[in-house]
Parts: sequence; structure tokens; C-alpha cells
Amino acid sequence: MVGRLSSQEMAELCGLADGTLPAERRDEVETRVAASPELQELLERQRRAVLAAQTLEADEVPEALQANVDARARTLAVTRGRPRRRVVRLALAGAAAVVAAAVAAVFLSGGPGAPTVADAARLGTQPTTEPAPPPTGEAGTKLALAVEGIPFPNLTRFAGWRAVGARHARIDGRDATVVVYRKDGRRLGYVIVGGAGLPRPSGAQATVIRRAEYQSLPFNNGIAVTWRRGGHTCVLIGRATRRELLRLASWPLTPPRR
Repeated sequence: MVGRLSSQEMAELCGLADGTLPAERRDEVETRVAASPELQELLERQRRAVLAAQTLEADEVPEALQANVDARARTLAVTRGRPRRRVVRLALAGAAAVVAAAVAAVFLSGGPGAPTVADAARLGTQPTTEPAPPPTGEAGTKLALAVEGIPFPNLTRFAGWRAVGARHARIDGRDATVVVYRKDGRRLGYVIVGGAGLPRPSGAQATVIRRAEYQSLPFNNGIAVTWRRGGHTCVLIGRATRRELLRLASWPLTPPRR
């Protein structure tokens, strides 16, 4: 997402995160962010990066770092002829900037191996590459496909959505699987991401059903619903209303967890 933003757009997003965005630009930028789950997550990471940088500025400099800076300052003072006090100040500022930049880079990218809900939702819109898994179990409520022990539901018996295909993929180093369902010419993608639950998207509309939280958010001119089952992130996206997506997502195949 960062690579698709212009330098001005990125600067405005950073300004919105740290409170420096001019008032006359705030409404337009906030509207653009509200319409994009990707921008919402990027903004949240930038805000966390700003907080981390502010924390760095407030913290006392560790003794080991201070000693290292003092040594560098003495060397610079000798080689460049600058007053030592000024050199120390510049060296400390440089060290803090390097650390803050590293923190910001981690938050903006999501960190190594950290896909987003938007990545999972995007997978749910891609074409299938494998046949649909058949129903399994005594009651036939599950499909013969699971991600780390979390099975996909058989939505045919429950709501008339028939599984028509599947696709395995890796998003930012994690395994993820999508099963595609169809009903009356409509398409639905059900994604389960391997590993621990992904960060919850900011700005999403939350709904609590049977003590589990489901979040709905706009995506690609439609709606996506995300929640967790067994600690794993699930995403449901397709041509359906928010109410229908929530009904399908909350079907008690297995009790979802917070």
C-alpha cells in the first residue's frame, strides 16, 4: 500500500497521524481513509509509530548509548572542529532518529510475517485453483478442509451457499486458505489465515454475537466481515448484505473466540 501512495499522500497520512495536517485538508483525507481498510490500518500503524517515537524522546538515554555517543562526539570534534556540545546534541538526535525510523518502518510494514485483514480479504476475491472440498462429519456441517484444525463450514445445508472451489496461498509468509461459495449467481469468499490472529482493523463496525466480536468494514465497493475462530483470523467477503455476512460468520460450527 505504501508503494502505491504518492509522496504527498503519504505526507498527509503522516500529518493526520501526528496532528500536523492542516485543517483545510483534514476532512478530505479522513474521508479517503474511511473508505479504505488498507489506509485505516496504515494510519493506525503510523499513529503507533508516532507514539513510539514520542516515547523515545521522553525516555532517558541509556548509559551505554550515551558512552557511545560521547566517543563519537570526541572523534567528530577532533576531525571536524565542531564544538563538542553541539556534536553531542547532533549525535543524540541522529541516534533517536535512527531508532524512531526503525520503529516506524516496522509499524508501517506490519513487521515481518504480518499480513493484514485487508490482505486476507483480497485473497477472498481471487479465483479458485482447486476443487471444492466435500462435506464431512456425521451432521455434514463441515467441509473436508481445515486450516490448523479450524474447518470450513458447509454452508449449503445452513443457508444454500454451495462450495465451488478453494485456493491455498501465502500472504506475507503465512499460510492462508479460501473456500469460495456460490448462491443465485453470487460469490462468497471465506478465508482462514494460519497463525495467531491478525491485528483488528481500526474504524470497523463491531457487532457482538454470542459474546464474540465481529467487525464489518468496506472493501472493494462491498463489505467484509472479520472475526476469530480458535485464535485464527477469518474473513468473509462477497455479494451479500452485512446482515447476511454476519449471520453466516456467526453460524455456530465451532464457538468463535475473542
